[in-house]
Amino acid sequence: MTILPDGRYVDDAPYDPSEDLHKLERTDMDAPNWVLVWRRFRRHKLGLISGLFLLFSYLMLPIAGFIAPYTPNERHTDHLYAPPQGIHLFNQGKFIGPHVIPLVARADLTEFRWYYDPQLDTPMPLEFFCEGGTYKLAGLIKTNKHLFCAPEGATVFLLGSDRLGRDVFSRILYGAQLSLTVGLIGISVSFLLGIGFGSIAGYFGGKTDWLIQRTIEILRSLPELPLWLALSAAVPSHWGPVAVFFIISIILGLLDWPGLARSVRSKFLSLREEEYVRAAEMMGAKPKRIIQRHLLPNFLSHLIASATLSIPAMILGETALSFLGLGLRAPAVSWGVMLNDAQNLASIEIYPWTAIPMLPIIIVVLAFNFLGDGLRDSLDPYKS
Repeated sequence: MTILPDGRYVDDAPYDPSEDLHKLERTDMDAPNWVLVWRRFRRHKLGLISGLFLLFSYLMLPIAGFIAPYTPNERHTDHLYAPPQGIHLFNQGKFIGPHVIPLVARADLTEFRWYYDPQLDTPMPLEFFCEGGTYKLAGLIKTNKHLFCAPEGATVFLLGSDRLGRDVFSRILYGAQLSLTVGLIGISVSFLLGIGFGSIAGYFGGKTDWLIQRTIEILRSLPELPLWLALSAAVPSHWGPVAVFFIISIILGLLDWPGLARSVRSKFLSLREEEYVRAAEMMGAKPKRIIQRHLLPNFLSHLIASATLSIPAMILGETALSFLGLGLRAPAVSWGVMLNDAQNLASIEIYPWTAIPMLPIIIVVLAFNFLGDGLRDSLDPYKS
């Protein structure tokens, strides 16, 4: 390749009149679909970074207890509303390894708030792979091993502590296990109902379509937030956190399926007239096989993109219900429950770190939206 003075590039290879100029294009067109999807998705930087971040977040969920230095409800009565602590490597110009600076609480009865004085002269090294509070690794294996812990006589509150002296960083990690999972369960329920009813209505039509459409219109005419509140308030207060979690997930899924069912129905109405569907019917294929093998795969990309864009709504729904006290309740830990504990605006003004659980919610919702945009653009690789 030669660069001319005017900046143009010229191929030095001799011209071959027998060379197929469309060879490269055919190579791309003959490549497997997943290769074309990956090539296009890789160019969507925001979607790729968001996908990697979400993958890391979900892989972290089973070992959240190992990463967290404390258990979610472990209290430190001498450190109420403690400020965030940093992990330092140097102290007074000398390298001593990862350590924390102990804090001593001081109550100000004039301003009615807590102050903490750092003890700079007594740095305390962190302990790694240490023993702490007991938790269940991946929800199955009971253990008390943690990645790092504070030495005896010190604390390690990376994001501060709340009104009961509980570590905010540890509670965010444990809360992710419920807040991120509720979207997956809710979207599973929503997709099962939406695809099921939408495909039946779109493929069979007639009275079946009319009945399903009227049901969808009735459900969509109901105000969503009051319906959430009514269904959540109906959950018995004596139920355990796990039962409430599954009920909340199912409620969110039950209220989200009508929109998906309508889009599936409209797609089926157009696809059922295609020649390959008519050919399958003439060959004796049953409706179930036609729907599963011929119709659904044709707009699977739309369904995947819809799923990634619907999960944030589920997460925000759980957060809103828990914030209002109608979703998950203590001792369960979710991001919404943590925000419920931080409703006092006066406390947030004095101790702003108690509102930190808002940040993972915002980041995760944005990541799902960026991932959905990237998948929507790349799952149809032949579209320019």
